[in-house]
Amino acid sequence: MAILKHISSKNANYGDAEKYLTFEHDEFTMKPTLDADGRLIPRVDYRISSLNCGGEDFAVACMRSNLRYGKNQKREDVKSHHYIISFDPRDGPDNGLTVDRAQELGEKFCAEHFPGHQALVCTHPDGHSHTENIHVHIVINSLRIAEVPMLPHMDRPADRKAGCKHRCTDAAMNYLKAEVMEMCHSEGLYQIDLLNGSKERITEREYWAQKKGQAALDRANAPIAADGIAPRQTKFETDKAKLRRTIREALAAASGFDEFAALLLRHGVTVKESRGRLSYLTPDRTKPITARKLGDDFDRAAVLSVLEQNAARAAEKPAAIAEYPGSIKDRLRTKKEAKNAP
Repeated sequence: MAILKHISSKNANYGDAEKYLTFEHDEFTMKPTLDADGRLIPRVDYRISSLNCGGEDFAVACMRSNLRYGKNQKREDVKSHHYIISFDPRDGPDNGLTVDRAQELGEKFCAEHFPGHQALVCTHPDGHSHTENIHVHIVINSLRIAEVPMLPHMDRPADRKAGCKHRCTDAAMNYLKAEVMEMCHSEGLYQIDLLNGSKERITEREYWAQKKGQAALDRANAPIAADGIAPRQTKFETDKAKLRRTIREALAAASGFDEFAALLLRHGVTVKESRGRLSYLTPDRTKPITARKLGDDFDRAAVLSVLEQNAARAAEKPAAIAEYPGSIKDRLRTKKEAKNAP
């Protein structure tokens, strides 16, 4: 299931991008990892190439173009765009995907969808989580140095002109996701639908918050476990993860929206509806979290669907058989009195 991620950068040092791609970096601080002698540690088994750089170093070529067109000179300017295509870990053993083949696919993808941009294409054999998923990094200068044909997602004349900048719009991302899906389909690789929403929407920020929180929790639990004591908590949850769990528990127990809202309120969560959309306000926040930020399982349509199913199941349950009003002892006493009556 290949996925596509996008990161924009305002870093004016284009050399940092190449340094990140070719040398080991700490996954939390994003700083270079050094060996015992204080030297950079090269990455293992990567492939890298440049496009539209005219034989020059990527950083030098980008800076020359920026000076030529007078672009990317301000601190707030987006200097580069970083796209990452991550392939399914199973594509290697099951479908024969190799680092070399992924690099070829990345170069072709870059040439077709980012024409006129100076670019670096680099393929790594493994992710920072050691999931063994091959992934391709495509770093492009935000400035376009040549006029290009109008692509389907472009809607402005400037989107194809030399001296203008790349825009990563929603339409562009949807177009690129569709192209990634088509590429995987044609190559016989695993793929999911990237255009429809996900049940749980995990942002880059939440992902790293979970990673850092889990690492901190593991460090705190290490001395406790060394003493032979079982830690009270072993899995770190972000605030959004806790909210998702609370909502799911309330959904499982409720058969109507009012009951659902009441169950959430017991946990201090207030559910609000505005313009057909749900949002959830936790006690520690002043601004509610919209269902869109949590995932499709938590929007109005999904919540009402689950509640309707719960109500239907509750209605199908047979009514409980009423117990006999009197006890067996009382019935025996009544029969005995009736028998002995004159």
